[in-house]
Amino acid sequence: MKTLKMLVLVVAVTFSSVLSASTNPNEKAEPASISKSIGDLLQNPNFQLDETINAMVKIFINEENEIVVLSVDTDNKTVESFIKSRLNYKKLSKKAVGYSKSFKVPVKMVKSK
Repeated sequence: MKTLKMLVLVVAVTFSSVLSASTNPNEKAEPASISKSIGDLLQNPNFQLDETINAMVKIFINEENEIVVLSVDTDNKTVESFIKSRLNYKKLSKKAVGYSKSFKVPVKMVKSK
């Protein structure tokens, strides 16, 4: 009787580990793909820059898979306004890494030629 209980326990543990290993995870975006999506959204600004501007953009991904700009750390008000208008409430192409998650994304805008 003891060996039968042990055998049932071993089969149950083996069966449950096989089931948990065979689940299909949801397709989620990597942080690198979020950065690429942001880079695509910031292409072709409608103004000229006299110098290269670096900015640190803090974003939040909401339940609808939209980007919400929390802050833009830069001294240039034109660049700050441009980043906010281009990114705020734009949908990501892939599911985000997690809802209600914030990210810091460095942005470098090169001076106009």
